[in-house]
Amino acid sequence: MSRPVVAIVGRPNVGKSSLFNRIVGSRIAIVDPTPGVTRDRNYGIAEWQGREFHLVDTGGMVPQSEDLMQRLITDQALFAIGEADVILFVVDAQTGVDPHDRDLARQLQQTQKPVLVAANKADNELLEAEIYDFLKLGLGDPSATSATAGSGIGDLLDRVVELFPSLDSGDTAADGIRVALIGRPNVGKSSFINRLLGEERLIVSNIAGTTRDAIDSRIEYGGNSYVLIDTAGIRRRYKVVENIEFYTNLRTTRALETAEVAVVLIDAVDGVTTQDQRILTQVLESRRAAVLAINKWDLIAKDTHTADRFTKEVERLVAMNAYVPLLYISALTGQRVTKVLDTVRTVHAEYHRRISTAELNDFLNQALARRKPPARQGKFIQIKYLTQSEVAPPTFIFFANHVRLIDKSYVQYLTNRLRETFGFTGVPIRLKFKAK
Repeated sequence: MSRPVVAIVGRPNVGKSSLFNRIVGSRIAIVDPTPGVTRDRNYGIAEWQGREFHLVDTGGMVPQSEDLMQRLITDQALFAIGEADVILFVVDAQTGVDPHDRDLARQLQQTQKPVLVAANKADNELLEAEIYDFLKLGLGDPSATSATAGSGIGDLLDRVVELFPSLDSGDTAADGIRVALIGRPNVGKSSFINRLLGEERLIVSNIAGTTRDAIDSRIEYGGNSYVLIDTAGIRRRYKVVENIEFYTNLRTTRALETAEVAVVLIDAVDGVTTQDQRILTQVLESRRAAVLAINKWDLIAKDTHTADRFTKEVERLVAMNAYVPLLYISALTGQRVTKVLDTVRTVHAEYHRRISTAELNDFLNQALARRKPPARQGKFIQIKYLTQSEVAPPTFIFFANHVRLIDKSYVQYLTNRLRETFGFTGVPIRLKFKAK
């Protein structure tokens, strides 16, 4: 299930960004390691009571404003509201109910989404006692908070988590293999799905960023069910100039969270770009299986060695992720598009593959015989036992003494040997070390 989205909204100067920084910047928050996710000041990932969620800050909304910039800010906030599972409506406890608050409250009521009123700047007991004036907004009991002092934040987050969708409500296991189509704008994601569906269900255009929504399409092929998730293209951060594009990136991240396999489409004409590499890294760091599909292959002038040369170039650029399968396709002509689904099925099986403990310890003995972990700080490292603890992605636990002394090069050696022995095509694998 994807993380819920909590949008912080309100008129200007009520302390929205301070509240955002208090939640994400304190020990409450878990900062997501995915590149480019938490570095933007308006977007973070937080955790409370064991539930992770996206937290989105917005600019101050001024309904009916004639100022162009203010209208753009309001449009951006409205888009965030549309994406949200829970809305935090921040008001100023020191100034009381403002006419703009009333206008915004009416708009929020029309969304029919859960809304919590956070009466911010309630920095003393007198102000806390007066927050119930905000009951006039018709959005239920307000919560007294002070983003500056940190008071009331825990109680507010308790209420937020209570409004999240249940963990069971997002179970999509019976839907089939969930596949996210990921890539830069205009690489042909919608065309790829349309070719498989045999219909123009999605809007296809050569204008980058045409697809704004994450759209699910079900398909049956080869006796298997697939749910294809088309997403808006991921842009470089510095090229996100439209207000809506920022939230489009959020949608892409959420689509990836609900998928098991990501097909990363790359434009054959452009070749592998730095952004393509970052996207693939994001997929694998999100612990999703991956397939690389070089689209628009029909536009490349070819000789008998073209594919070999291109493959070597791709492998050079994604050397650390060479275990990801690579296909050359054309969504326009249909060339090898169904082969992508065949590969997805294979990768999905690898993603859920479990190796017996007996096989793993035979592997371990052979790996140790070939190369033992080097001694460090005068201590000999002994790895005694190996087991698999999880699938999706496969996770292996090595029991050893002096686990803190095992260096990265030896971890990479074990990772490479696991792949050589068991495959795990297209699948990120995790190695953990525990003291024994």
